[in-house]
Amino acid sequence: MRTTSRLRTTLGLALAGVTVTLFTSACSTQDAVCGGDEYPVLRVGSAGSACASDDEEPPKGYARYPEGKVPKHVDDTWYTYWQTRTVDKNGRTVELPEKND
Repeated sequence: MRTTSRLRTTLGLALAGVTVTLFTSACSTQDAVCGGDEYPVLRVGSAGSACASDDEEPPKGYARYPEGKVPKHVDDTWYTYWQTRTVDKNGRTVELPEKND
């Protein structure tokens, strides 16, 4: 009887560990700005962003984010920062005009 109880306890703990691991890994990648083989790019002169393949330059009309100011996750510091700013054609950071709802 003791062996069965220990086996059940061990099995329960193992299943709990697997469950925690699955939930933790899902949360850490769920809110990433881009996928694993991509990097975020910023629309020049207006609001908007996209993801570009790691082995390609940004698409026409887009630029890389300034070094050190790249958003990595939705709602992180830089993601929020770029909601009100963009870069101009010279690469300078500029404020976006306020929206009139």
